[in-house]
This record gives sequence, structure tokens and C-alpha cells, in this order.
Amino acid sequence: MKDAEEKFKALLDRQSQTVEAAAAEYRRRYDMDPPKGFEEWFAFAKKNEFRMMDEFDGLMEDLAPYRVLSGEEFRRRVQQVSSLPSIDIVRVRDGKSFAVNLEKGFDDPEASARAHGLRRMLEPFAQRLPDLDFPVNAKAEGRILVPWEHQKYPNLTVQDSSGGVKSMVGDFTADWRGSGTVWEAYRRTCEPSSPARQLFSSLRPSVVNRTIRAMYSTEPDPAQEFTFPEGTDARYSFCDNPWAHYFQGHFFSDWRTIPVLYPVLSPAKGLGFGDIRIPSHYYHGSTSMYTYGWDPVNMILKDVDDMEMPWELKSDKIFWRGATTGGGSSPPGFSHQYQRQRFVRMVSDQARTEHTVVFPDPSGSGKYLSTVVPASALNEELTDVAFTTAVDADNYPGGITAMRKELKFADPVPLGEHWAHKYLVDFDGMSYSGRFMAFLSSDSAVVKSTVYQEFFSDWIQPWLHFIPLSSTYKEIYNIHAFFSGPSPSTLAAANVSAPLDNRAAQEGDRRLRRIARAGKHWKRTIGRKVDMEVYVYRLCLEYARLWADDRDGMGYSH
Repeated sequence: MKDAEEKFKALLDRQSQTVEAAAAEYRRRYDMDPPKGFEEWFAFAKKNEFRMMDEFDGLMEDLAPYRVLSGEEFRRRVQQVSSLPSIDIVRVRDGKSFAVNLEKGFDDPEASARAHGLRRMLEPFAQRLPDLDFPVNAKAEGRILVPWEHQKYPNLTVQDSSGGVKSMVGDFTADWRGSGTVWEAYRRTCEPSSPARQLFSSLRPSVVNRTIRAMYSTEPDPAQEFTFPEGTDARYSFCDNPWAHYFQGHFFSDWRTIPVLYPVLSPAKGLGFGDIRIPSHYYHGSTSMYTYGWDPVNMILKDVDDMEMPWELKSDKIFWRGATTGGGSSPPGFSHQYQRQRFVRMVSDQARTEHTVVFPDPSGSGKYLSTVVPASALNEELTDVAFTTAVDADNYPGGITAMRKELKFADPVPLGEHWAHKYLVDFDGMSYSGRFMAFLSSDSAVVKSTVYQEFFSDWIQPWLHFIPLSSTYKEIYNIHAFFSGPSPSTLAAANVSAPLDNRAAQEGDRRLRRIARAGKHWKRTIGRKVDMEVYVYRLCLEYARLWADDRDGMGYSH
């Protein structure tokens, strides 16, 4: 936490304060001039007190593959991909933006919410943009998976789409329909020598089962140190660890991925996907399900949600409610292993499983103690986690009966019910979590597990603004013990008495509240709606240069 705070402070301190400094930093990082309109963008950002002037490495990484295409080829690919299912288009013409669904061929109020979200983000500066078309993913899942051979060999640079979209993608259908899977498409993006491309290696049951047991086993290890596992996260290589794909639902999406370098704007992407990231419409808009402080009656956004409560009155329990989403059913039979299902099953465990818990010595010695505690006791004392809605139950092994027997269910709660708890866990769903910004806005601390990169990934600092959680989830009990002290069952297992004045637990609670406050401050200063607009404005300038035939003339050379 100390390292995270120092790292983030240094990041803020080195941001450019003048357009000349920002242009110089741009040239240093990317070895080219900034795009045309950079000065106006900088003025817009400065006026709105934008704090991350130089941090767009993720955006540049998204756009880099398209620089090998000519302007003509880029524009043609935009038009072609916009004709595919579940791709809408946001169009800028004469300084105004609007959403179109090309399958219908006219301005369409039914174009996806994501397209309309991008259109709203464009409005403050659309008058400064040239005529452009932006293909927007109507789905939450990533769509672009370009095989390794097309990424690395020269045939990508000479690939010609003039033969039409069918020459590029063949007979494209909206979903897999048994003709393949996301994983089969994904592993083709890996190097030929990688384990994911070695089909026999990636399917060997003995190796897979041993590795899975090692990573996900809850058997106690008395020698366990107080460390946090390098589990799956936004930079985790599924190419090197193909067995791990069974535990992430986005590899089982029903929606067809696109095996061509087509520019598609999506709200998030996993490592290996070629989508271009944009802010989520859930973050930029305001709804009762996804927005902290939203008053749907008076249609206003409040600084403090009506259901917020003082820190001292919040529960110490780890809280989560949600639906059994998390992936598709192509192929069926794996949904019990998706990210949300695994966590709910783990914290609902009433069997004889045990966990090793490391906790600060209540006597105030400054040391840490270790003991083995029954999972049933820990889960009862530390967690309040349940599904509220059963989605796609027919494809769950054993159907709805097995789902309700194996997973805990409870009544749905309003978003504001979350603010009654100090710990809010945030998981991926079909893609990214649309509630993350709302959780950050609250006075609670966010514990986040994700394999997705989003537009703000360069701007936020784990262990300062939120607590990162690996996809094994195994460290969740140690996280709670560090911040809130040992639970009664932990003290009993260790045969230790809780002192009347537990200063170690008080210090942990102070640190937890500090994370909650830092996350809230980040949301109010760096995760604002206007910050999303600044990001999209910068994206538009870079995109306009790719769109142009004369890219040299689309630079800022002052």
C-alpha cells in the first residue's frame, strides 16, 4: 500500500502542465508528432481539470496495429465490419454525431445502448471533428481475435479487403452454432510454440488436473506465507496457461468473434483481443442499477447516495449480490466453473474444507500468527454473498435444481444496500463489471477481481484505490484478517484471546478506510464523466489520423 501510494503520487507529479510539454512527452513515448487538433484537445482537458495528460499508452497500444493499413484500407474495413451482426455505427457528419444500425439502413433509436453512449460522449467536441464513422460493439464481450500468423507475418500489411466482407470472414453468423468456440479462436492468436497452440498439451487431463488442484485447492498449507498469489488478471497469459481458460466465462461466449483486424470499439477487452477500448455507457450514464447517488425521481445525481451510512455503522462482512452471468454456453457444461460461480461456491462451503489464515497478533507484538480454520466458520463470520437471479440455468450441469443446490441464492437488493458494508467484492460478468465506478464512488472499499483491461487501466492504482483479488480468490480470508483482525473462529483455532483494546485491528480498519476514501477521491477527480469525454476526444484525434489518406498532414508539429 505504501509503494502504491508513492507510485501514484509520482505519476500525478510528472504529468505535463503545458501543451508544449505534453507534445514533447508524446514524441518521446511514441516517436511521432501528436495528432492534428492536439492543442484544442489539451485546452479542453485543461479547462476541465483533467489530471492524466500523458497517460494514454493503452489507447496507443489499441490503435498501433492499424497504422500498417492505408487510410483507404482502414475506411473500407470500418464499413465492412459495420455490416456484421451486433456492430452498430456512430457517425460524425458536419460536426454532429448520431447512431446508426446499418442492418436497417436508417437512423435507429434501437441501435445499441453502447453506440448511444459513445454518441453522448462525443457531443461536447463533435463540432471540432472531421466526418468519421466508429463501429461500436453492441455486445459486452470482446470481438476481435486475429490469428498469430496474421499479426506477425507480412501478409497482414498487404491484406486487401477490396473483395468485400465475405472474402475476409466468409459466411459469418451472429453466434457459434456449434461451428467453433471463443477458445478455439483465441488460441490461434497465440504463438505457434505456445502451450495453447499445442492441442495435445492443452488437453492432457493429468497435467490439467494437477495444475488446477495446485491453483484452486483449499487444502491448508501450514507453511503458507502472507503473500498474494499471481493469479489470473488483466495481463495473465492464457496462451502459456491454456488450462486456466476453463475458469473464465468469456471463453465460452455465444457470440461470434471476428478473425480479422477490423476496428471495433468495445468497453473492455481481455489480453489477446484486438478491440479498441472506450468508456462504458454504464459509467457515463446514470441509472438506478449502476450509478451511485442517482435520484431517479428528481433525475439528479447526488454527491452522497441516500442509502450511504457512516463507516462506523457499516458491516465488516464481505458483500456481493448479482446474477449467475459470467459467460455463455458454447460449448455447454462449463458454467459451474465461471468466475462468479466459483466464488459463491467457495464462500458457501459448509464441508470439512479448511483454510490457513494469517493475522496480526492481537497482543500487539507486531508479529503475524498462522492457524488453520474451518471454511464453514470463516464463511459464516466473514461473508454475505449470494446470487439473486438464475440466468441460463438450462445449461448449468444438472439444471436449475443443481444450481440452487450448489449455489447460495437470496432476494435481490437495491444498489444502495451495498453501502452498508465495508468490503464490496466486484467480479467480471459477461465482460467487465458495470458497477465498478459506483462501488468506487461509495464510502466502502472495493475488492476487485478481473481479467479485463478498460480505458482507465493506466490511470488507477491497485492497493491504493482498490484491493486487487486474484482469480483463485484464496487470499480473501487473509485480506479480511489483515484489515479487520482475526474472526472469533480464527482466535479459537489459534487458541488466542482477543484483547479489550485491539490496536492492530484498529490500525487495519484505518487502512481499509483509507483505501475506501482514496477510491472515492479517484472517482471524483479522475473517473468523472468529463474525464471519459477527454479520453474519447483524444481517441477521436488518433482515429481521424488513421482515417485520413494524408496522415503526415494530420500531425501537430508546433
